[in-house]
Amino acid sequence: MISYREAQGIIAEQVHCLPTESIRSGQALGRVLAEPVTSPINLPSFDNTAMDGFAIASKGVPVPVGSAWDVLGEQAAGDGISQATTGCWEIMTGARIPDGYDAVIPIEQVRITQLHPDGRPARIESTDIALPGQHVRRTGEDIAHGDIAMQAGERLAAQHVMLLAGLGISHVQAIREPRVALICTGRELVDDVDQVLIEGQIRNSNGPFLAARLAAAGARVVHVQTVSDEPEVFIAALNRSLEFVPDIVMSTGAVSMGRYDFVPDTLLRENAKILFHKVAIRPGKPLLFARLAGGQLYFGLPGNPVSSAVGLRFFVETAIRAMTGLLPERSLLVPIKTAMKKKPGFRFHQKAGLQVDENGRLFAEVLSGQESFRIRPMLQSNAWVVLPEEAEHISAESLVEVYGLGHLEFPFSRELSP
Repeated sequence: MISYREAQGIIAEQVHCLPTESIRSGQALGRVLAEPVTSPINLPSFDNTAMDGFAIASKGVPVPVGSAWDVLGEQAAGDGISQATTGCWEIMTGARIPDGYDAVIPIEQVRITQLHPDGRPARIESTDIALPGQHVRRTGEDIAHGDIAMQAGERLAAQHVMLLAGLGISHVQAIREPRVALICTGRELVDDVDQVLIEGQIRNSNGPFLAARLAAAGARVVHVQTVSDEPEVFIAALNRSLEFVPDIVMSTGAVSMGRYDFVPDTLLRENAKILFHKVAIRPGKPLLFARLAGGQLYFGLPGNPVSSAVGLRFFVETAIRAMTGLLPERSLLVPIKTAMKKKPGFRFHQKAGLQVDENGRLFAEVLSGQESFRIRPMLQSNAWVVLPEEAEHISAESLVEVYGLGHLEFPFSRELSP
């Protein structure tokens, strides 16, 4: 049995960033940029108005209250280049500022003193001082041509996709998604939710959970299969999963010390190299990490639901993060609400609630129902609290490490500084 830190070090030695690929910007949500994105244009690409109102020429000085202008034209969003000389133009939000004008008076700050026969303003008078450049969005004010709009290593969210669209960038270079095959072992497992269970059977809850969490972590699940507890059947499933060209093969169950825990010996017979088996954590101690004969990474997770969840969250997601080029994850340090006692020598991963008290202070509360077979308490949790390996007593108000349910769920703290 090795420590958590030793296990993480072994994973780091075995995992490398995946190759890059060109993908359409509209399909890049959740992907990690492989290279910086440089703005090909100024954004905005022309001076435009932030308000409905009237464009004027301030000539670089404040325009006093009571100033009056004839309204000589109008400019709506989408209109092209216009040239102005004297007077003012009525202008709508987002419209290009006519050449010769440099400020906008909001419609709320004018009095219309004369109308055209069709009801359009013909002459206005200001009711407030107008400053040079007011309410004008300058060319390149958001991003200038040639500026770095996004850095390599950024994970693209909806706002990134919005900016890419605004810049007219159709494709980006992104790290390829890790491909993961999942094998669930156990003759008691039933995948079909409509199938009537017989005595001794249970629903396969691990498979759907792990597949969903893998997708949320930035991986592509390429194959999922459930098999019974015979080594030959498992080997056939393993070979079948390799046909989908995974970077990671992951299994649940059959990694402990029981008669039917055949995965370690079977992997050795298939010429895999077991890099570690059993880690000083709870839940999830029997965790196995190996490299298959073909070079693929292999994670064997325990079969209990929470043990499996911990293995995915704190080991498989570490590998996915490194494969996609993200920086190492960083925890939050948060006061724990109540004192805790634990067995020393094991790092505990506890289902927890991250909350804010009446004074606006963040705190973490370890929830009841920590047994590894309990699924329902996971619905009540929004974080993982880590109780350190060497500790036996954790006093109330002391700082503990807190992690999101997934490694991408604390975006304000998830990355170390370069």
